[in-house]
Amino acid sequence: MTSPPDHPPTAGSAARPAVSDADLLNRHIAGDPHAFGEIVKRHRDRMWAVALRTLGDPDEAADVVQDAFVSAYRKAESFRGEAAVTTWLHRIVVNACLDRMRRKSVRPVADDELIEAAERDAPHTDQTGEREISLEVTAALKLLPADQRAALVLVDMMGYGVDDAASVLGVPPGTVKSRCARGRAKLAPILSHLRNRSDLTRVSSAKGAELRDA
Repeated sequence: MTSPPDHPPTAGSAARPAVSDADLLNRHIAGDPHAFGEIVKRHRDRMWAVALRTLGDPDEAADVVQDAFVSAYRKAESFRGEAAVTTWLHRIVVNACLDRMRRKSVRPVADDELIEAAERDAPHTDQTGEREISLEVTAALKLLPADQRAALVLVDMMGYGVDDAASVLGVPPGTVKSRCARGRAKLAPILSHLRNRSDLTRVSSAKGAELRDA
């Protein structure tokens, strides 16, 4: 899978091509006071979605996105065009999320502790609605190690291919596959009470489409 386009085409784009993200970044570096603001408008919702899914906390996600865009603004000249601007922005946001999670993490959580936490916090009512299932998946993700959580968010929720996720995370594709596999293995017993796997798959797919379109 190739890197996602910098910006999706809009209606009428064939007659009047939109300015690419890379061009906007170059304009910003050249001193255009409005160029970076346009980049923020295009991508803040998607960056917010990544941060929120990775951190599971709206306030922390907002702080991370703000800090990430400030960092991107200041370090724009470091962009070398080796990947799409969106991939570069994702890398800054995800790294900020990982740094925050690692600072808060005191020690690794054992698999049996993950299951115990899920059983303790699992609702006792029949969870059949898509929102309830989505909330449970988000809560379960928060129990995973930071690296596994970030890989699963990119691949399973944001729809990135393994190669693209590897570019964002700065690791080999095999590492992304391994982290996803370990994360899914840990999530399986935590979410075992969601017996209807087709519903879970449908929710995950719908949520991923929703975030990709954000």
